[in-house]
Amino acid sequence: MKLIRFGKIGEEKPGLIIDGDYYDVSSLVKDYDEAFFSGNAIHELAASIQTAQLPKLDKSVRLGPPLARPSKLVCVGLNYKDHAVETNSPIPKEPILFFKATSAIAGPFDDLIIPKNSKKTDWEVELAVVIGKKASYVAEKDALNHIAGYVLHNDYSEREFQLERNGQWVKGKSCDSFAPIGPFIATPDEIPDVHNLRLWLKVNDKIQQDGNTSDFIFKIPFLVSYISQFMTLLPGDVISTGTPAGVGIGKKPQPLYLKAGDVVELGIDGLGSSKQTVKAYAEY
Repeated sequence: MKLIRFGKIGEEKPGLIIDGDYYDVSSLVKDYDEAFFSGNAIHELAASIQTAQLPKLDKSVRLGPPLARPSKLVCVGLNYKDHAVETNSPIPKEPILFFKATSAIAGPFDDLIIPKNSKKTDWEVELAVVIGKKASYVAEKDALNHIAGYVLHNDYSEREFQLERNGQWVKGKSCDSFAPIGPFIATPDEIPDVHNLRLWLKVNDKIQQDGNTSDFIFKIPFLVSYISQFMTLLPGDVISTGTPAGVGIGKKPQPLYLKAGDVVELGIDGLGSSKQTVKAYAEY
């Protein structure tokens, strides 16, 4: 299944994409939140839609993030060898983890707001994992049983805040609008091989990133198992698995950063595409 949430910001309702059309399932599901992902609701929803008369939605409706705000958004840094090389970073021996504030989560087509006093706002196309079953000290061989689905994520980063302002990376990762997610969550049956997906990103229609999840340094079962050794992953939590080469900070001969008026488009095989128009903080 492909899970969407639609409607005005803060008023989103749950829906589905079926054969390319959008349907309202709010009569069957309260929301795609921790309670939904923690039980058997995905299977129950799949069974219910076989007989339900679902309201069809106009496809011009705004799509919000396809899950309600999770308890945490855990990110993996430098998980593609080519990205480590372009940023002159050593290949990590263990996953590098950091948090992104969940208040940064936005819809897939919402505007990107350059933060106040920002000069180095950057892009990062990423595959994200949605947890579907509580995970604590999970064995790698069992990790896939804890996944509800996969989703497209743009891990926007303010590089000065991240790297030049001391402390952890979280300051450069958590600005409002810095985590557009979606357009939909695909359940695992929709993705034949999650470790062989092309992911790409364009700025102003020019390809900047073009990679494949086959280049992961740490694969998804290992990441879920590894992270669960340090914290309990709750249903609906998101793990973002890193970005391939082509980010702005790695451009030669000099870095390239976003400015008001730019348009960022990105996508992953089987997970659709999203698009953000860049706006200055002063415009809001």
